[in-house]
Amino acid sequence: MSSKAGSKQRNEERLFFYAATIMSLLFGAGFCCLLFALNSRDGTQDVTVENPKAVAIAPDHPRQLVNFTLTDRTGRTVTQSELAGKFLVVDFLFTSCSLTCPVVNKHMAQIQQLTTSQPDVRLVSLTVDPRDDTADVLAEYAARFGADTNRWLFLTGDKTQLYGLIATSFLAQDADNQFGYMPGNFSHTERIAVVDSRGQVQAYFDGLDDDVAAAVVAEINRLRQ
Repeated sequence: MSSKAGSKQRNEERLFFYAATIMSLLFGAGFCCLLFALNSRDGTQDVTVENPKAVAIAPDHPRQLVNFTLTDRTGRTVTQSELAGKFLVVDFLFTSCSLTCPVVNKHMAQIQQLTTSQPDVRLVSLTVDPRDDTADVLAEYAARFGADTNRWLFLTGDKTQLYGLIATSFLAQDADNQFGYMPGNFSHTERIAVVDSRGQVQAYFDGLDDDVAAAVVAEINRLRQ
């Protein structure tokens, strides 16, 4: 092989090496960006309250938070009067639910983060399975979502009173549905309710919507104004 041909081959090999290195770097950077995006989607990052896409759903009829006496996951008694004058973000769960409930409560955790500096906001999770969801069970479940005991309540208690609260203040109940998978046969348990400072339910949002945290906070800000 002539020296000229050898030099040409070496140049081609060098160019190939440079091109391969650049492609590897670009692929690596793209992969890192993808991992970051997926991580943000699963956590509470990148949640803003600007122009949320989730749509507010009006109550089927005027609904007011009624009096109640229930038990928080800490074991203490919580009454309606403790929440008077607060904006409430309310969801519905049972801890053995493996499909919708974890997604909704992940979004509740995002709402908790977004309202950290808003002392007039409380998050409330009501179990629809009080027989199994004892205070201890709810405490373990709440820990999965980093729930602040002072700002995010997980309530259980007497089934009759709990179901009466949910049916009167929040969700319709189809007692004749023998095939409902949700304890209590409540409709739309995947929704998150927003209650104003007067105890009136102002709107619901689809708790499975990726943009629901931003929409809920925007609604609270609107009501506060």
